[in-house]
Amino acid sequence: MLSLSDLLDRIAPQVLPAGTRLQERGQSEPNTIYLIAGQVSVGLWQADRWVHRQGCLQAPDWVDLSAALLDGQVCFDAVADTEIEIKTMSLAHFRLWLLDQPSGVQGMLRSLARQQRDWAETTLSRLAMDAHARCAQWLLHQAEPTGATCRVQLTLRKRQIAEHLGMAPETLSRILRDWREQGLILGRGRTLSLVDPSRLRSLTQPT
Repeated sequence: MLSLSDLLDRIAPQVLPAGTRLQERGQSEPNTIYLIAGQVSVGLWQADRWVHRQGCLQAPDWVDLSAALLDGQVCFDAVADTEIEIKTMSLAHFRLWLLDQPSGVQGMLRSLARQQRDWAETTLSRLAMDAHARCAQWLLHQAEPTGATCRVQLTLRKRQIAEHLGMAPETLSRILRDWREQGLILGRGRTLSLVDPSRLRSLTQPT
């Protein structure tokens, strides 16, 4: 079984200048990046400036493993604060290594990645998305496929969901009512069916 350090030893390092944008929020299938030297900030970057700086990563560290461990979607921007030295590998390469690890290790890493993703998206979505987009994103993340549609089982009260999404309960109720009238969702109470997940997904994309 190849260790992660042995895998990294096989990759040539790169040196990049300060200001390099390493990944972009919403990007799909990014390279997996290991920071050897320097500092990288993560958060919400728009128009060549930070709208919200979520935190800083100091070498040695991984820039973002949640995309590699979960669905291949980047949830925050990453920009080099200083000159940095990194090693990168494709998502496919990293996942081949991951499949060779014990199932318990895989499960632990994915659990940590989900916690990081939830924390980052809760904060950044309030800054980057309007109420409709935040609600659509949350429903899609909760959804379980059921054929052509998806089902969401609501385990929280409406007030708790609204607090999580950073909106008033009345706003959440109005959005769900509008979507029922538009035929995007069906159902009331604890179970909702997402009739048109692709259209809901389009609401989460920047315009």
